[in-house]
Amino acid sequence: MKKLLPRLSLYLFLFSGSLLLIISTTKGQSANKVNNVVIVHGAFADGSGFKDVYRILTKAGYKVTVVQNPLTSLEDDVNATLRALDKQDGPAILAGHSWGGTVITEAGMHPNVAALVYIAAFQPDKGETTAQWASSLPPAPENGILPPDKNGIVYFDKAKFHAGFAGDVPKELAEFMYASQGPIMAVCFTAPIKEAAWKTKPSFGIVATEDKAIVPDIQRNMYKRSGTKISEVKGSHVIFISQPDAVAKVIMEAASGKK
Repeated sequence: MKKLLPRLSLYLFLFSGSLLLIISTTKGQSANKVNNVVIVHGAFADGSGFKDVYRILTKAGYKVTVVQNPLTSLEDDVNATLRALDKQDGPAILAGHSWGGTVITEAGMHPNVAALVYIAAFQPDKGETTAQWASSLPPAPENGILPPDKNGIVYFDKAKFHAGFAGDVPKELAEFMYASQGPIMAVCFTAPIKEAAWKTKPSFGIVATEDKAIVPDIQRNMYKRSGTKISEVKGSHVIFISQPDAVAKVIMEAASGKK
């Protein structure tokens, strides 16, 4: 029995060491993964379009918050996003679509933001405006963004909405999206960014290759300039509706802490 005791002690030592290694590795993996996701919609739509992305992410164990932008000014939309970020119980991935990319670029300075995901989105630098990038290349013929009306509100043309905004969703859905579109104040597009969070935080960008609202090369030009990790996905401007799995995959990649 006395001969067995040293050997047993050795086994216990090795086992406890292995156990500690497993525990510390697991803790490290958990620490790197971000469990909160905050999504910011763009113009001419609202957060309800992210229903399938929400379903995929929550099923995978993420806590998802979808911001409803007032679309009245850059400041108002940033503040709405900051309020959502204030409520997070830890680090969060901040994702934005279209105009929402401009919003997350500024709101992403919030300390709770671990990484940014741009979904067919604008990504201006400090002092730049959304309008500058929107007009940096000739628009697609299908683009139906109308000039501001007498109240300074911008709408998307009904005749071009399906082809120009949501070309890969059913006609009936596109008609409903037009009827329920969120009109946006023109001053949003001409407001300069105060800070660019992508300069200090990891960024991931989805290029919608069939986009007629934001020319895909505009998306590529912005993402390449900033060193954003680019994923190209075949889909229209509302790629989050037509390709929710692909969009959720990029968000989960950002949440994994790897780039």
